Amino acid sequence: MKKDQLEFLKTLLAAHGPSGYEETIRAAWRKRVEKFADTVTTDVMGNCIATLNPNGSPKVLLAGHCDEIGFQVSHIDDKGFLFFRQIGGHDLSIVPGRRVLIHTHKGPLAGVTGKKAIHLMSPEDRKKVPEVHELWIDIGAKDKDEAASLVELGDSVTHDLGYQELRNNLVASRALDNRTGAFVAAETLVTLARGKGKLAACVVAVATVHEEIGLRGAITAAYGTNPDIGICIDVTHATDSPGLDPKKDGVVKLGAGPTLTRGAAVNAKLTRHLIELAKNEKIPYQIEANPGRVGNDTWSIQVARAGVTTADIGIPLRYMHTPSEVGSLEDLAAAVKLLSAFCGGLKKGARFGVE
Repeated sequence: MKKDQLEFLKTLLAAHGPSGYEETIRAAWRKRVEKFADTVTTDVMGNCIATLNPNGSPKVLLAGHCDEIGFQVSHIDDKGFLFFRQIGGHDLSIVPGRRVLIHTHKGPLAGVTGKKAIHLMSPEDRKKVPEVHELWIDIGAKDKDEAASLVELGDSVTHDLGYQELRNNLVASRALDNRTGAFVAAETLVTLARGKGKLAACVVAVATVHEEIGLRGAITAAYGTNPDIGICIDVTHATDSPGLDPKKDGVVKLGAGPTLTRGAAVNAKLTRHLIELAKNEKIPYQIEANPGRVGNDTWSIQVARAGVTTADIGIPLRYMHTPSEVGSLEDLAAAVKLLSAFCGGLKKGARFGVE
């Protein structure tokens, strides 16, 4: 991965923004693409939309959602402890004892998620996963008045963890789901803009919002941009860690390339074209079988207006929806290379239709 690309990825991961609170991420993403795109706009939902070669054809939408899971402050008790609700899906068994940031109008405020210590639990309680109302955030406030002077109901909360390099080009961070998809969409546009060849297609890269609470941003982005081809870039489960069964979970490895989904959620001809392109360009890829609806923005794009020719690219990820997700820089680079080759190689007016 090039130095400027890695710095952009780190910048995206340093920004905090669960669904509905994506402002800082959108600003970082926009700053990267605005030097290369012909236009950059933000729609009413908050999707950031960068367009390259607006008069080209076909129009290709590259969508990666930029929001992350998090929490929202919902109550402050008399002792100054903050109670919260979930933004997106969490494994509540790993939430206690985490350092978090409460994003207030005065800036980020440090806190720690708390629960009753194991020494004070009954044997039965030790076996239970806590419910969200049994957890709280401790900011060190002396009482409700002090806490309420710093925090407002509705403030968002995220884990206070960032980018860390592991071995073999693997990295750990919160929010790899799905800053990686937003990264790939942006870097594909940047790569095409820097290219020397003439681009026939119109390429629209979008950092979509609100995915973690119902795939909402991509619905309006796909309707508003009205693409001929839509490609969703999101994370997918790497199944190369202990305890997973290939018969149930499939085989997806970190560092072996992005996945291409096959099934009813995508266009078969477009997917076949991407597979053949990856083979010809010697770009590593993996196949993922999904017979039904894909649980990401692919669905939102596929059924927009009268329907969109759609593909789904997955970035393998371990420990999804935890504070320390693990992914591969090589998989990100391969995804950018594949999508750049695809968009750059499209002939004017190209369509894929159905088999």
